[in-house]
Amino acid sequence: MRKILLSTLLVTCLCACSTSGTQEVAKGRMDRSRLNIGTYHLKPYACTEAHVKDLADCGIDFVVCMQDDKPTLDLFSKYGVGAVVTGVLPGWWGGDGDRAGTLSQVNPISEYEKAAASWQDHPAVWGIDIGDEPSALDFPYYGEVFTKVDSLFPEQFPYLNLYPNYASVSQNNAEQTVNQLGTPTYSEHIAEYVKNVPSDYICYDFYVYSCNVPHAYDNLRIVADACRESDRSMWIVLQVNSHRPEVWVSENELRFQAYTAMAFGAENIIWACYTAGWWHNQVLDGNGEKTEQYDKLKKVNSEIRTLADSYMKYRRVLTSFVGFEGTPWLEGLDIKTSATLDNGAFSEVCLTDGAPLVAGEMVERDGGKGAALFVCAADDPYDEAPAMHEIRFKTAGRKVVVTGTEGNIPVRKDKEGYYSFSLASSAGALIETR
Repeated sequence: MRKILLSTLLVTCLCACSTSGTQEVAKGRMDRSRLNIGTYHLKPYACTEAHVKDLADCGIDFVVCMQDDKPTLDLFSKYGVGAVVTGVLPGWWGGDGDRAGTLSQVNPISEYEKAAASWQDHPAVWGIDIGDEPSALDFPYYGEVFTKVDSLFPEQFPYLNLYPNYASVSQNNAEQTVNQLGTPTYSEHIAEYVKNVPSDYICYDFYVYSCNVPHAYDNLRIVADACRESDRSMWIVLQVNSHRPEVWVSENELRFQAYTAMAFGAENIIWACYTAGWWHNQVLDGNGEKTEQYDKLKKVNSEIRTLADSYMKYRRVLTSFVGFEGTPWLEGLDIKTSATLDNGAFSEVCLTDGAPLVAGEMVERDGGKGAALFVCAADDPYDEAPAMHEIRFKTAGRKVVVTGTEGNIPVRKDKEGYYSFSLASSAGALIETR
């Protein structure tokens, strides 16, 4: 989402490589075998060499909504940053849905062909932006557009981002809800995308600190399950900036967003916004100077990097909620919680103090016998009372390796066969067993 959300929405709630079998690097310049970290917007006032170096040092792999500007793209190449360029092709934003179903009339295929014929390729360009938050009424035509753009730009992937589930909040009237999503429900919206658009990923934006935690979990579940069932990668756009200028997203709130997404199998994490795009408190201010968000984001991106290599050996098959009974975090959802997780490879998994834990159950991509859990201590999503917890579990495997945000975590084993280690609020860890 690259704009201010509709006020009616805010009142209610202030993937590209194969996900099964052997992981392969897909066509194009983005290495899909690794977890990539992106961001929205690098405005012209932040395109000096020093700025691009800082961008790379912050752990950013690619920039979405990048201008097609050769000098800046040359700097991207120098520092190993990719670009998803906007403005090369006819643009589209679903907005409030008032143009739903008209994409084929507004942007005929001939316009895409004409634009591609005059475009000069650049090695820093990883993707070509083809639109943002379309209605499902336009998905059949977007299928044609995606296929055409994929053939016109052989080194790039077409980039298309989808609505979050709060596009269909109950305060919207029936016409607006249908026009925004093009379907009665969000699940049907995603199903129509899968049916019509031949991407190998599903990308959507969700800003939990402008909405709420239950909506975030429900959105993760719907998209992650659709990715698993259609063999796609999940990409997610998260927030590093703020809707209200007096509020700054904390370091732990960045962790909560990233690590709950990874518990659902996210393979691309994209932060909004690095420079001005929408809202307030970006990573750089309007003069191109670093704000307090820069060091926060750099730290969390470094943690994600520490986890990423081991994490990407696995694919997500299911996500479980442990210890959520009596909390508001699943309110209104048809999602069950349990006191412990027991799935065969792991048993009696929980935080010993009964706090909420999100656990992504994973298997090896190459078909090996190893199993893994990606866990996030989800007790404090608003960073109001961070705590240190103890996670405990048993496993049928003979070997246990735990990777945390700072590297290998020593694991204790007691005489009753329980493994345990410490896990801070909003922290993530990967538990592997063989």
